[in-house]
Amino acid sequence: METVNIKEEFNKKKYSFYLILAGLVLVTVVAVVSLVRERLVNPIQNQVTVYGQGKVEYKPDTASVTLGVRVDRAGSAGEALEQLNVKIKKISDAVLALGIPVDDIKTQNYNLYPNYDYKDGTSKVSGYNASQNISIKVRKVDENSETVNSVVMTAGDNGTNEIQGVNYYIDDISILKQKARVLALEDARQKAGALAKAAGIRRLGKVVSWYEDAPMTADNYDYANSPIALGMGGSAEAKSSTPPQISSGTQDIVVNMGVNFEVK
Repeated sequence: METVNIKEEFNKKKYSFYLILAGLVLVTVVAVVSLVRERLVNPIQNQVTVYGQGKVEYKPDTASVTLGVRVDRAGSAGEALEQLNVKIKKISDAVLALGIPVDDIKTQNYNLYPNYDYKDGTSKVSGYNASQNISIKVRKVDENSETVNSVVMTAGDNGTNEIQGVNYYIDDISILKQKARVLALEDARQKAGALAKAAGIRRLGKVVSWYEDAPMTADNYDYANSPIALGMGGSAEAKSSTPPQISSGTQDIVVNMGVNFEVK
């Protein structure tokens, strides 16, 4: 009886051993097949990365003029807001008279706050300040560059006391970006060819991948501290001052691209 039990126990262990062995073989076969398949589908490649740059010159067709109105030390909060609203309306009406569409004139940052005087360790309200910004979109500046000058001067003649910036840009830049990308890729190809020749590489293969940096433009004119801005405010001096001479000129959009080439 005891001999039979020992034999059965041996057979069970033998069966478990073969089962574990078969499992290990199966796992190994699956791993090898997966590895071979990966190498066939995505073979290991020698690659080289080359950087190219594409630059496209353009003339802006749109400008954004940001200006502001500030009221200082009004007798009450209501008086500060009343003075501010009158000035904003006067400026808006004057700009509309230049032919700027109402949808291209937007008000921003409506602020009201007390002004304090400090004396002998105590503070006392000495008036109320109010401010608001106006953003004006000027279209077709490539056809008539004087429109921006007229907007700025008109705003100054009618109460603007802050000119915060004139930003030139092109309304639809997507086409220019694509042209710059193509030029960057062509530049990378030329550099890659010269590099391969210098390194003794027989030839480069296809493009494996690429990436690009954000396109760069330079289109902002700092108006906040310009002589014209400091003279604004609706005074007689501002009205008789020389009109501003603001020109967008031509600008560049630059795309830098890294391109990975397969090395044959």
